[in-house]
Amino acid sequence: MKILAIGGSNSKNSINRKLANFTAHLVENAEVTKVDVSELNIPIYSVDLENEIGVPVEVFTFSYLIDDTDLIIISLAENNGSFNTGFKNLLDWTSRIKDRKIFNDKNMLLMSTSPGARGGASVIQHGINVFPHAGAHILASYSLPNFYKNFNEEKGITNNEELEKLKQIISNLTH
Repeated sequence: MKILAIGGSNSKNSINRKLANFTAHLVENAEVTKVDVSELNIPIYSVDLENEIGVPVEVFTFSYLIDDTDLIIISLAENNGSFNTGFKNLLDWTSRIKDRKIFNDKNMLLMSTSPGARGGASVIQHGINVFPHAGAHILASYSLPNFYKNFNEEKGITNNEELEKLKQIISNLTH
């Protein structure tokens, strides 16, 4: 199974990228490709800029990664109840590629985490409302609350109840 792990944040130390990457590696025998939004060098979208330069090559590369995957695991950062600006900019550019939906009818595990108790619940709901219109088949969603209490850089999710919940989701999606 080919998995595309996306941390929906342009932070170099994104906790959502850490969660997406950890989760992707829970899938046995998966071929994992990772997208780091903080490393993308694409300008802020505008119609004027698109008319001037066209769609940037990095955006086409991102779209090809989507096309070549079986499952998208995306963990969204929540900024004021919505998507992170860097990630939203990537979506805006990708939507401008002719004859495609952003997620090209791919299956998705939609996730989020935050330092707080709600774990990015608002951005998950926003994704549930928006992503199907962009061609995502959301098979499940998961939110990890209190990231810094429940996640360790070396071990991953340290809260056994949360880890088992996520493993069950993964099992349901891959079997």
